[in-house]
Amino acid sequence: MGRGTAPTGHDARAVNSTGLSLSDISGSDGERTKGGSRVDYSPSVPAVDGLPDFTLPATELAPLLLGCLLVRHPQPGESGDRRAGVIVETEAYPGGPDRASHTFGGRRTPRVASMWRMGGHAYVYFTYGMHFCMNVVSGTAESGEAVLVRALEPCEGLDAMWVARGRPMGRHRWRNLCRGPARLCQACGIDRSLDGAWLAPGQGGLSIEPPRRSAARLGPIRTGPRIGVAYAGPWARQSWRFWVATSPFVSDA
Repeated sequence: MGRGTAPTGHDARAVNSTGLSLSDISGSDGERTKGGSRVDYSPSVPAVDGLPDFTLPATELAPLLLGCLLVRHPQPGESGDRRAGVIVETEAYPGGPDRASHTFGGRRTPRVASMWRMGGHAYVYFTYGMHFCMNVVSGTAESGEAVLVRALEPCEGLDAMWVARGRPMGRHRWRNLCRGPARLCQACGIDRSLDGAWLAPGQGGLSIEPPRRSAARLGPIRTGPRIGVAYAGPWARQSWRFWVATSPFVSDA
């Protein structure tokens, strides 16, 4: 997530619903490492009605969102078709003492207000004066957690996505269409107007829909450090990025 100034008087011992503290940076749950190499991650929490429980902590929800569909629905007054992609890469931002989270140390600003809502809402922020990034809020209300959607495998509304990206269509460019959080938001037409949207299917302009493939068909899941958060110090080393190992649509780390 974006950088920010830490609030004064931050207590490094603070924890959120994940129970994390600065002494807990030895590795993420579900991951085993050998010689520093990444190994497969095997989510064990079952989906409910085909969707994961959005009130799970961010570090648990992030791998469970892989394989789900992110869908942008045209709303009244909007032209175009439904646009959708399979989520193939995510990052967890559990708040509390995690210096890479926008809610680090309990930060509350109008920009991050949606991140303090109950899991299942969208948190969309504007960064670098030009890009939007979309997150799935996680955890219980007031936990300040979210999962960044980093990459999609586009599967519906590709013509509209190419137009939105301002790029010529071409299969050799297909893997770049929604590879990276800013690209996927541009392709799907996601901006701050969708910040705070409830993500249940059929509820509005943006939703998360159940996977169309089984976990076995999705392929192995890998985990490693998040991208672009070196400023977060020891928290940058946490293996809270999750991706489908065989997907050509994930970010270049």
